[in-house]
Amino acid sequence: MYLSSPHRAAPWPRSARGAARFVAAAAVVWAVAAALLHILVPGLDSLARLLVFAECVGLTMVVCVILLQRQRRLERMAAGTRWLLTGVIAIPTGYLLGHQIAFVLLGEPLRLVGYRHISLVPVLFTVLVGGLGLRHFATREQLAREATARAEAQRLAAEAQLRLLRTQLEPHMLFNTLANLRGLVREDADRAETMIDRLIVYLRGTLTASQTDSVPLGREFAQLRAYLEIMSLRMGPRLSWRLDLPAALENTPVPPMLLQPLVENAIKHGLEPKVGPGHIEVVACAGDAGIEIRVDDNGLGLPPQDPEACADDADARPESPSYGLRHVRERLQAVYGPQAHLRLLRLEPAGVRSVVHLPA
Repeated sequence: MYLSSPHRAAPWPRSARGAARFVAAAAVVWAVAAALLHILVPGLDSLARLLVFAECVGLTMVVCVILLQRQRRLERMAAGTRWLLTGVIAIPTGYLLGHQIAFVLLGEPLRLVGYRHISLVPVLFTVLVGGLGLRHFATREQLAREATARAEAQRLAAEAQLRLLRTQLEPHMLFNTLANLRGLVREDADRAETMIDRLIVYLRGTLTASQTDSVPLGREFAQLRAYLEIMSLRMGPRLSWRLDLPAALENTPVPPMLLQPLVENAIKHGLEPKVGPGHIEVVACAGDAGIEIRVDDNGLGLPPQDPEACADDADARPESPSYGLRHVRERLQAVYGPQAHLRLLRLEPAGVRSVVHLPA
């Protein structure tokens, strides 16, 4: 994910329905303003005429503000200066042009406002209502800017957390693999040479994954295949495995090396200590709520204590199953938020199922 410069937050609706609601709200505000003016100054004019003039002046002012906010020169100004200049232009324009539109609607001849006498009450009232409206939208824009800044800060924090988790987890996996290779060198040099070849393929994929924040799910399964091939050389016929990824999900983006800790835990803490053959399978499937990936093994199973408490233990050592599980949970939270989760289930007669849910 690459950072993009945040756009200036605009208080104006972008959809046709939002624009309709916006115009309707402005019409209601100016209707209320006309009613208040009629109540405060009873002899000024009839309520019907005041409504026509107020709506024409107010909506003309709104259109003027919208047009001014789209000017690039104004966009480069500071927010306070921009809104002050907008008010200086929009309020007189809305007052003068709105009156001409009202004269046309009422079937009256066009004339310059105040050419015989001018009443300061409507002028001051228009300035007051227009100024309050501009203040309202300036406040909305400021709140939108702050919300955008907070969202950007949260995104940067999530990305930093994700990179930190990856730097902590990837060396841990490499050390485990090298420890397995060291033991195999003493036992069988030919198999060790084959494992080195597989390790080169695995590390090349890991290096590629470390340079991006997301990979296709197909590539994630390819990494699991390389890892399981290495472990098959180490464990021999004791380990069998199966990967099942539907073609429709191969291009789904996921965090790199997300499933590796689950497979590694299943082998190290479930299958390797077990006497006899072991089996592990990773299956992905799509549902209405998102994608579900399960990692099943027929190993020793979960310890007697609560697996959730074990996984969330902050003092867990890197050698414990909770180390990898905690990292998977934290990475899911950093990328997807609370919509994603990891669950552990006991299988019968033995084994563990790790279920990763990714939101749609």
